[in-house]
Parts: sequence; structure tokens; C-alpha cells
Amino acid sequence: MQPGLLLSLSPGRRTYLAAQAVALLSLVVLISALPFAKVQLAPLPSFIPTYESALILNDLITAALLFGQFAITRSRAMLALASGYLFTATTAIGHLLSFPGLFSHDGLLGAGPQSTAWIYMFWHVGFPLFVMVYAVLKVREDREPDRYIEAPLARGTVLLVVAAVLGASAACVALATAGEHLLPAFMVGNRYGPAQTVVAGTTWLCCMVALIVLWRSKPHLTLDIWLLVVLCVWICDVALSAVFNAGRYDLGFYVGRAFGLLGASFVLLLLLIENSVLHSRLAAARAELKRLAATDPMTGIPNRRAFETAMNEAWRHGAHWEAPLSLLAVDIDLFKDYNECYGPILGDQCLTAVAQCLTKQMQRDSNVVTRYNGDAFAVLLPNIDMATAAKIAQRLCDAVAALAIPHASSSVADHVTVSVGVASGWAQEGVAPQAFTKVAESALQMAKADGGNRVVVVPVPAQLGRGVVAV
Repeated sequence: MQPGLLLSLSPGRRTYLAAQAVALLSLVVLISALPFAKVQLAPLPSFIPTYESALILNDLITAALLFGQFAITRSRAMLALASGYLFTATTAIGHLLSFPGLFSHDGLLGAGPQSTAWIYMFWHVGFPLFVMVYAVLKVREDREPDRYIEAPLARGTVLLVVAAVLGASAACVALATAGEHLLPAFMVGNRYGPAQTVVAGTTWLCCMVALIVLWRSKPHLTLDIWLLVVLCVWICDVALSAVFNAGRYDLGFYVGRAFGLLGASFVLLLLLIENSVLHSRLAAARAELKRLAATDPMTGIPNRRAFETAMNEAWRHGAHWEAPLSLLAVDIDLFKDYNECYGPILGDQCLTAVAQCLTKQMQRDSNVVTRYNGDAFAVLLPNIDMATAAKIAQRLCDAVAALAIPHASSSVADHVTVSVGVASGWAQEGVAPQAFTKVAESALQMAKADGGNRVVVVPVPAQLGRGVVAV
């Protein structure tokens, strides 16, 4: 099966312990109930539709989820198991409709006195057979994954399998109803007749054989462990409902069907957990991809895409609340000469050191330092006025200079320095924030033209804001 899915993982210690606990509890309940299995209780016809409706719904959902797993894994073993749950659900529908005294005196579908009991036997033999097919196919897929997994089944083949399962279920129901006279009679009213021991014993034996076959299909997956538990519960179900009890509405009848509903829930619960895990992984993967898409891989700070997103958000916020907005364009002085003098490896290290230095100078989480392009950085300062922005810009210049990174080929200083252009004002609706960015870039060019290692704040055009002062 495809790696990474919960169902395809090897079971851990907790899985084994939980499965053993459920199996042991089932055995304890079985042993405790056996001496009283034939004790007749009050007939509760409403119990059957309630129990079987829940069971049918569980099995249909389980089948749908397993078919979904097949669509992901392309595993024929998974297809067989999904088909088993589909067979169980559809056959249980026939059992419900034919049950005497529920929808009519003798049951629907032309049922006779033996019909419901035989449908139960077909139902409880069919599922173990599908589990055995699953176990055999799983072993083959483990041995020859290229042959069985990578060669996908045609869509028509899958539909044919589903149609065959539905046909098999319909045939079992039809045989137990219209063909009832062809089958041995073992029901006398609501009590079992002599032939019941052979029929129920064969069904019980089939469940045990399926348990052994699945147990021998190692290595076990997480799904296999819980299927083993399901089969253990089914063995308890058949034992109490058909082997050691006396007929309908005794203690074994009720407790056995409770086992059946319990067994129908294990794999469904596992699949629901699987879906939750997959959704959690998908959300985490999407968050990580989003983070990587917005992060500069070399410096580890946000990239230009992240800057543009943050700028647009800050622009909308400033326009709505009439809050000031400042933007710093930062560039390493004569970085091209640094690269030529020291080489690209030290150049990358220099860029990373400057990026981390700029980030450390930010005192608010809303202040964003991004790598704009090449050796240029952009620092977004929401709710920061011009005077404060100028002080921050000067602090950045001083902090980079304090790194004392040697720059022998610089005409500005003997160490690495930066120039900063500052744009500060108020955002306005209907005005593109890119125009604000161009103001900061113009200020940066003026700072570099004036010799570098300095801060320049230029006037912002009137259409971009109000109350802006140039320094």
C-alpha cells in the first residue's frame, strides 16, 4: 500500500495493546454470557431495525471510505475489503426487510420462515471470505508491488467489481427468500431446529479460518490488527447469536447483535481517524508551502512576495484607519564590488548577516524586514510616522556598520555599510501602493548618490498622502 497513509503503517505498541484489550474484553463478555445465552427475554421487534440501521449505515460509510482509500493506494486488497463491507451492508438490508414481524407478519421480499436466518448466515460467511481475499492479495502486493500496485485497474473493472458484489448480495437474498425451499430448514418459529448446529457451526468456522488467514498474512498493518479484532468480535457475535443460544429474543440473540454493531464500528473509527490525520497533514503541508513560498531561502527572512502581500495589507489598513505608514528601502553599499573581492560564498554570508541584523533591530512584530531583490531589503513600518521612521533608519545604518564586516574594495568605508531611503505618509484608497514604494526607491538612490552610508527621506507626492515633511 502507498506509504504515508495511517492504514499502511506498521502498528505501534499502543495499537497492539488497544487491540488486545478489546479482544480480551470481548472474550470475557462471551464467556460471561454463554451460561445465560438461552435465557429467553422479552421480544423487542424495534431492536432489530434500530440495530441494523446503525450497522448498515456504519458499513456503507466504511465501504465508501475504503473505496476512497483504494482510489489513493490503487491496492486490489483494499478494493476487496471495501467490497466486503459493501456486501455486508447490502445483505444486512435484505436481512432487515425480511425479518418477520417488522414490516409485515412474514417479512418483505417474499420471505418465508427460514429466510431471515439464512440471510444472516450468508451475511456472516460472506464478510470473512472477503477478508481472506484481502489477506491473500495483500501478501501478493507486498511481494510484487510493481505488478499489483503500479498497474492500475481500469474504471470499468472497478465498476464491474462493485456490480458483482451487489449481484452476489442480491443473489444471496433471493436464494434465501424465493429459493428458500432449496435450503435446509433449521428454524421452528423463533427457535432453532436440529440442522442449526451444522449451519451455524459452518458459519462460525468460516470466521475462525478468516482470522487465521489474516493472522498469517504478515507483516501486519494497522488496518490488519483492527480487522483481526473485528473478526474476533464476529466470532463472539456468531457464537452468541447462532451457535450457543436457542433462538430469537434470548440473551445470546441480543448480546450477539451488540457484538456485531461493535465490530462494524472499529474500521470505521480507524478510517475517520485516518481522514482527520490526512486533513491535519494537508493543512500543515499547505502552511509550510505557504511559509516557504514567502521566505527567502538564503537569508531566511520574508521574500519580495511576502513584502508585496504585507504592503498591500498595510496599505488597506492605513487607508481605512487613516494611520501613518513608513517604508524603508535598504541597500548594501557597493555590494557588487564586495562580491568580486571576496567571492559569492562570502557574499551570501554577508547578505545573511545584514538580513539578520536588520531583523534584530525591529522592536514590533508588525515591522517587517524583507529581501526585496539582490542586495536590497525593504522594511515596512505600519503606524510609524516620518520622524520615528528616520530614527529607525539611522539605527539600521549604525547596526550594520557595527557588524564591522571588512569591505576592502569600498570607497564608502573599510567595512560593509548600507544606505536607506525613507518614504512616510498616509495611505489612500484608490491609490496603488507601488507608487509609495517608488518614493522609497527614489530616496534610496539619492542616499547612494550622496556617498552612501546615510539616510534620505524625500517628499511624498501630494496624491499619495498629506502632512509629509522631507528631511
